[in-house]
Amino acid sequence: MPKFRKKPVVIEAMLLDPDDLSIATVSGWMLAHGCDNFKVTGDTRAFGIAIPTLEGVMQADPGDWIIRGVQGEFYPCKPDIFDATYEQVSA
Repeated sequence: MPKFRKKPVVIEAMLLDPDDLSIATVSGWMLAHGCDNFKVTGDTRAFGIAIPTLEGVMQADPGDWIIRGVQGEFYPCKPDIFDATYEQVSA
């Protein structure tokens, strides 16, 4: 059976830290890149971001990464999957 490797791509991502400043920073970043249809959920003790994606609305919780993909789309990623899939690159 043929095997395939994922093409290397560079993405932008921000960690949704469990603090008030992170939600404002991440929301501002998403807005600045044209994503204005997300919804901040919960309160400062248990917040998240509901992000509409092609697969439906996905919830990003504190500790998750929010990725801006190669076509400008946004989606959440759990930290263990992010660590297994991505490595930081130089700017």
